[in-house]
Amino acid sequence: MDLGGGDLTGRTMMLEFPDRERALRDDVRLVGRVLGDTVREQQGEAVFETVERIRQISIAFRREGDAGARRELEAMLDSLSHDRTIEVVRAFSYFSHLANIAEDQHQIRCMRALPNVANPNSPGTIQSTLAALKLAQVPRATLQALFDTILVSPVLTAHPTEVRRKSVLDREMEVSQLLAGRDRLVLTPAEAAATDDALSRAVLILWQTSLLRRGRPTVVDEVANGLSY
Repeated sequence: MDLGGGDLTGRTMMLEFPDRERALRDDVRLVGRVLGDTVREQQGEAVFETVERIRQISIAFRREGDAGARRELEAMLDSLSHDRTIEVVRAFSYFSHLANIAEDQHQIRCMRALPNVANPNSPGTIQSTLAALKLAQVPRATLQALFDTILVSPVLTAHPTEVRRKSVLDREMEVSQLLAGRDRLVLTPAEAAATDDALSRAVLILWQTSLLRRGRPTVVDEVANGLSY
C-alpha cells in the first residue's frame, strides 16, 4: 500500500504558502485513504462503496448545489439499514477526527515555517512584550504591582461533551506524532514504509475502538484523562 512516502517528508522549513496548503491537502488525503482502506478491509467492499458514494454525492451537492445530487443523497440515506447507517456514521466521524488532526499539524507546520519562530524577541513572546513596555517607559513599580496580582493556574474541567475514551485519545496522539514525523524528518524508504505501516495500524485500532464511552467514567478514568492532557 503506497501512502505517499518520501516526497512529503522533511518539508516544513522549506515550504512557501501554496506548498503549505498543498501539504495540508496531502495529509488529509493520506488519512482519508488509510481510513478508506481500513473500512474496506474491516467492513467489506459494499460498505466502502456506500461511504464513498455518499461522499461523492455530498461534494457535488455542496459545491454545485446540484438538486439531482440532493435527491440521490436523500434517497440513499433513507434506504440505509440501521447497521449500515451506524457504519456510515462511524466512517465519517473517524474521518472528521483524522482530518482535524491533520489540520492541527498544519497549524504547527505553518508556525514552524515562520522566520522568527526560534527568536525569543518575536511578537507574542514574553520577552518582546517586556521590551515593548520598556520602550514605552512603563514604570517598574507599575509592572511589579501588576505581576503581584497575576495568578497562573492550570484548570482541568470534566466537560460534559468530552466523552471520548483515553484509548481513542492515545491513538489520535499516535496519528498526530506519525504525521509530524513524516513532515519534519527526512526518512529513508524503509523508514517511510515503517511509518506508513504504523499509521495504518493506528487507524485500524482506532476503527476497532468505540468513540463513545459505554458506561459512566470513574474517578480513575477522569484522573487518567487529565494526566494524558
